[in-house]
Amino acid sequence: MKEKQKLTTASGAPVDDDQNSITAGPTGPILLQDTHLLEKLAHFNRERIPERVVHAKGAGAFGYFEVTHDLSSYTVAKFLSDVGKRTEVVARFSTVGGEKGSADAERDPRGFAVKFYTEEGNYDLVGNNTPVFFIRDPIKFPDFIHTQKRNPVTNTKDPDMFWDFLSLTPESIHQVTILFSDRGTPKTFRHMNGYSGHTFMWYNEEGEYVWVKIHFKTAQGIQNLTRQEAAGKKSVDPDHATRDLFEAIERGEYPAWNVNVQIMKPEEAENYRFNPFDVTKVWPHGDYPLIPLGRMVLDRNPTNYFTDIEQAAFSPSNLVPGIAPSPDKMLQGRLFAYHDAHLYRLGANYQQLPVNRPKAEAMNYQRDGFMRLKSGFEGSPNYYPNTFGGPEPDPSAKWPSLAMTGVSARHPYGHPNSDFVQPKALYEKVMTDVDRDHLIGNIVDHLGGAKKEIQLRQTALFYKVHEEFGANVAEGLGLDVEEVKRLAQE
Repeated sequence: MKEKQKLTTASGAPVDDDQNSITAGPTGPILLQDTHLLEKLAHFNRERIPERVVHAKGAGAFGYFEVTHDLSSYTVAKFLSDVGKRTEVVARFSTVGGEKGSADAERDPRGFAVKFYTEEGNYDLVGNNTPVFFIRDPIKFPDFIHTQKRNPVTNTKDPDMFWDFLSLTPESIHQVTILFSDRGTPKTFRHMNGYSGHTFMWYNEEGEYVWVKIHFKTAQGIQNLTRQEAAGKKSVDPDHATRDLFEAIERGEYPAWNVNVQIMKPEEAENYRFNPFDVTKVWPHGDYPLIPLGRMVLDRNPTNYFTDIEQAAFSPSNLVPGIAPSPDKMLQGRLFAYHDAHLYRLGANYQQLPVNRPKAEAMNYQRDGFMRLKSGFEGSPNYYPNTFGGPEPDPSAKWPSLAMTGVSARHPYGHPNSDFVQPKALYEKVMTDVDRDHLIGNIVDHLGGAKKEIQLRQTALFYKVHEEFGANVAEGLGLDVEEVKRLAQE
């Protein structure tokens, strides 16, 4: 017979009674000397850490990434060095704008974050289920997210805020077109793709580099919800995707994604038809086809959601030798912002939490701070340079140098008309008649809650994408199509 475990305090002392507080007589009052009671109440008050400002509602699991194709000529990243090599991962999927209690079926991009526990440190790929984003400059990000949250006066979601910002930000039109298709409401986290969105640098032993985009293609097949189906899920089972992921893994139906890359040579990037580092654009597959790389499988559920998933912290700045950033402005901002968010939410030593701790040994001169879990540097100096055998930089980890020139200024994007080219191709060539019908209905349903002047301004952007697109939205909203056409031509 298994021996019963003893209940203890956080300091390990045994607890004699967990049902009755220490009181002065049977009727009280409670005595301050009941340290077990005080510890329980104080810890309970602190059980909630600040939720993520974005991506607050999410689900995750553990698994592995396996290399299936040899692309080692492009990168010295060791976890990509050999076909068949496996690397442990943790993945987290999330909605973006909602709070922790929001519904999984909300119309929203889905976060798609993967942490690779490589032998050279943690590599984090922090993307979405869409290959593009709403904005291309991080200075706009706080304002954008404010519009996706609650009105500070009414504390309710506000279609005027939502569409006012988007209608004044034409670069958002590509992502908006994707979001208001049925791809904006994936059926589950298992039935959606993931994308790096950003461009990254891969470099080899010779210091030669290429630009890459990374695609996770669901092996389960793409499945989405219609607007009506999503509404039903929200009312009946707001946690449906969270539950689906957990239960699928419990059944042994391990979700998988085939991982591919697009590769662009640096000389091609210099003369490409649009800025290849603009995160509001995709690289057409006709120009840069997908190249197989590997496969990700999730086969282990968290045993404690808080420690395994809520405390999991992903950052684009977690890179390993062989992988480096690109000049993408949004990526440059995220390199700072994500790490900084974790410092605020989880503390200065968040990387020592088990789910964030690298498998490789971490050696540096950072010391102390809240929640320092381990030293690891006993007897070593806390400064550099030193003559006492402390860790030293490794020059071989240097990224390839990039030539940079230009005037220091706040430069606007140079080709605003190009914002409409790719959403036009999406609407005209990729979507079916059913897709277009759902897209129009989804937009009309949401945009219909905004003021008329905002409806007109946003519909004019749809008209710039495609005349039929704009006209159908206008008719659905009861707007004058000729007025929308005139605004689109201004």
